Amino acid sequence: MKFTQFGLDQQVMDGIEAMRFEEATPVQEEVIPTILEGKDVIACAQTGTGKTAAFLLPVIHQIIRASKKDKIRALVVVPTRELAIQISQQMEGFGYFAPVSSLAVYGGGTGAVYSNEKRALTSGADLVVCTPGRMISHLNLGYVDFSSLDFFILDEADRMLDMGFFDDIMKIASTVPQKTQRLLFSATMPPKIRELARKILNNAREVNIGLSAPPDQIRQEAYILNEEQKMPMVRHLTADQRMKSILIFSDTKIGVKQLSKNLKNKGLSVEEIHSDLDQSEREQVMNRFKSRHTRVLVATDIISRGIDVEDIDMVINYDVPHDAEDYVHRIGRTARAGAHGKACTLVSPDDQRKFASIERLLRRTVDKPALPQDMGEAPEYNPGKVVRAGRPGKHFSRKRPQGKRPQGKRPPGKDNRKR
Repeated sequence: MKFTQFGLDQQVMDGIEAMRFEEATPVQEEVIPTILEGKDVIACAQTGTGKTAAFLLPVIHQIIRASKKDKIRALVVVPTRELAIQISQQMEGFGYFAPVSSLAVYGGGTGAVYSNEKRALTSGADLVVCTPGRMISHLNLGYVDFSSLDFFILDEADRMLDMGFFDDIMKIASTVPQKTQRLLFSATMPPKIRELARKILNNAREVNIGLSAPPDQIRQEAYILNEEQKMPMVRHLTADQRMKSILIFSDTKIGVKQLSKNLKNKGLSVEEIHSDLDQSEREQVMNRFKSRHTRVLVATDIISRGIDVEDIDMVINYDVPHDAEDYVHRIGRTARAGAHGKACTLVSPDDQRKFASIERLLRRTVDKPALPQDMGEAPEYNPGKVVRAGRPGKHFSRKRPQGKRPQGKRPPGKDNRKR
């Protein structure tokens, strides 16, 4: 379906054409007409499906067509400041030819930044993109006016709940007029998202977009290895000088810092991005990575969801992602705009079952090349079995034998120490 078929204002269409958008994605086909009809929406669609444009385009259209001035018209709540900046930038692109204003509100800035946010929230901005904690801070001071709000949008709602923002979201929602159109976007639809939707949406239409396969231009590889072989494998992969821009994901801040330190000691151009850095530091790191002054960027998963960099040659998953959606999101940072890229995942024995689950959801088997000879022997890839800690090569099945478990005992592999 082409964007010309939605009946959007010509000023919006000018922005779409300038950004070279022609064919709508499945989530855009479903969501844009529903928003234009004035209905609430709950949409399950992961990053990379075009969901940001799915809500921004009809919102810009409606803002142009209405006569309200000097009031906040749309509020988008997101989990991270990086995503707030990214959505605000897309708003500027789609709304370039339209008389609409936008503001990104997020923590980590100076007192001057906070004052600028206060002025904008007081005088009114057509669309505000915010993180929950920062908006709560402004709301508590009593000068934010949502009385003319037409759209209340939650993006990556599952991430916000995982980060403990449920109460903040409910508090923000309580300040929104009942008549406001409400849109909720989530990569997954667990019971806690259903509960949130019941509390804040009104007769919402549900849209489910299946998991998109990674682009064919991404060469996917998984290296089956022991935990102690991971770091040598990263050094081996980053030694490939054809890879000019490399993004490495680790699950924790500690992991990011250790990886970064180790690679720097090997003489590589490396920087890290995680929640211990303030906003100005993160922006400086990202700018150096985008301009290729930094060759390797090591990042945590949540912080990295705002990373929007083209021409990344290789993505390395130092830790196996938690689910298929995260896997697709991570490796989708490479092979952008039709380019080719490489994605490598390091799979330790404890992560084999998790990676096999990702392969099942993707309905494909990822290539598993042999390790370089100087790294020693690799463990067997057998996701149905788990290596018992401290006993290399010894396996046991997770399948529980028939009959009752002996009283006071736990199944194999469980830590019996008191926590």
